[in-house]
Amino acid sequence: MIEIIGLHHISLSVTNLEECKHFYGNILGLEEIKRPNFNFNGAWYKIDHQQLHLIVHPEANTLRKKEQVDTKDGHLAIRVADYDAAVKHLKKHNVPLMENHGSKSGFVQVFCLDPSNNLIELNIENQEKYN
Repeated sequence: MIEIIGLHHISLSVTNLEECKHFYGNILGLEEIKRPNFNFNGAWYKIDHQQLHLIVHPEANTLRKKEQVDTKDGHLAIRVADYDAAVKHLKKHNVPLMENHGSKSGFVQVFCLDPSNNLIELNIENQEKYN
């Protein structure tokens, strides 16, 4: 048996690093951290005790081709402190989104797309306020 002690990082393939750095750094407000000098472009971000690694790889098999939100697609989920503030902020920056207040998961979700069409979920645990 493998003893799992935690999640270290998630990596997402991106096509335009500068657009994605703006999205993750300026719109979502993630802190960019030092990244080794690999032979390919990318950026690393801190999310609590975990990391998000962006990897520039236009031919990646993991890149979504569609430009609409589909909540069944693979995605990165991030817990936020204030759902309403997060939605307002995304709308202010014209980020395409879809809200889900009645999720059977037990938490309220808003799904959005990054500039490379990666699906991102922002959520809060308490769904009672939105029922």
